[in-house]
Amino acid sequence: MSTEKYDFPGVGGHRLSGRLELPDGQPTAYAVFAHCFTCGKDARAATRIARRLGELGIATLRFDFTGLGGSEGEFGNAGFTSNIDDLVAAADHLRVNRIAPSLLVGHSLGGAAVLAAAGRIPEIKAIATIGAPFDAAHVLHLFGGHLPASDRNEPTDVTIGGRLFRIGGSFVDDLARQDQGGRIAGLRRSLLVLHAPNDATVGIDNASQIFLKAKHPKSFVSLDGADHLLSNPRDAEYAATVIAAWASRYIGDQAPPATADSAVAGQVVVEETGAGKFQNRVRIGRHALLADEPASFGGLDSGPSPYDFLLAGLGACTAMTLRLYADRKGIPLRRVRVGLDHNKVHAADCADCETREGKIDEIVKTIVVEGDLDAEQRARLIEIADKCPVHRTLHSEIKIRTQSP
Repeated sequence: MSTEKYDFPGVGGHRLSGRLELPDGQPTAYAVFAHCFTCGKDARAATRIARRLGELGIATLRFDFTGLGGSEGEFGNAGFTSNIDDLVAAADHLRVNRIAPSLLVGHSLGGAAVLAAAGRIPEIKAIATIGAPFDAAHVLHLFGGHLPASDRNEPTDVTIGGRLFRIGGSFVDDLARQDQGGRIAGLRRSLLVLHAPNDATVGIDNASQIFLKAKHPKSFVSLDGADHLLSNPRDAEYAATVIAAWASRYIGDQAPPATADSAVAGQVVVEETGAGKFQNRVRIGRHALLADEPASFGGLDSGPSPYDFLLAGLGACTAMTLRLYADRKGIPLRRVRVGLDHNKVHAADCADCETREGKIDEIVKTIVVEGDLDAEQRARLIEIADKCPVHRTLHSEIKIRTQSP
């Protein structure tokens, strides 16, 4: 068994510090471990559980949330939503560079985070929580009487578990508005709840609420005699052994992801994940993405919408075309930014459109070019922007042929 340094970018672009525990030989599955509120990836429980899972064939990534341990960013300004985003970023990075995780394990607030993140990671088949609160806002009691005012941005220094944290009002608000009950009820994944009956930090009633809210298949294991942090090595190893044995029923050997060489050249494959109403997995060669709809449309908001992908393709093509042209012509273009909006407008309001009735699709492309450019160079770049291949494709005749094997 070996341990590798495994750093990866978070949603905000800052570096998240992680370690990947690898078993001897091919892993049977990949897991992501989320640590407790006052812990980090190198906490004793996190280390012992990840290594025990590794000994049992499951490769496990443990990492520090934003602003904790070796990770960049400000924890006090990040909030619980940032923890969820960090978990999704970890899964995305594994999906591209290794194999997407099929197991999430969370300790304490990390348990609440994995319950919240599971719906945004389509490959997840099983979730295990250890000493997790039912409501993410449960951790607010740890602040005692030192809660920062939610209507102020000024941070407040609080000490939890012997560590000093600077917490802002936005952090408190973020915890308070989480709908954990709805997330747990809609998991549609196998769930294992582990909790110590005498947990003095997160009471056993939290485990009861999680278990009752979740749908089957679900299991509960009592960690008799353990404390909240699993500070006794035997408790951490017991939890890991139980998780691995339980998870083996739901996760099996995982084949390596398809590579660009094994896929049909240039082909994009889209398939439903089964999570939510609209979520789809998009595979483009070795790249994997999610497509979804916003919550207001009945989706999980776990990825861009189909029209978002369309606009992204046009925007990326525009920016790349301008970069190629500027470099070839020696134009000092420092950076280009393309903003795109899609709307349905009345055809009668479009002076240069052939269609005169009903509504048409209108894409507004706003281009910002930066650099020491004169007026002629700027005008030429804007002119070239409409010559990108995707722009031309959208304006040309397109035949879409649907077939079934």
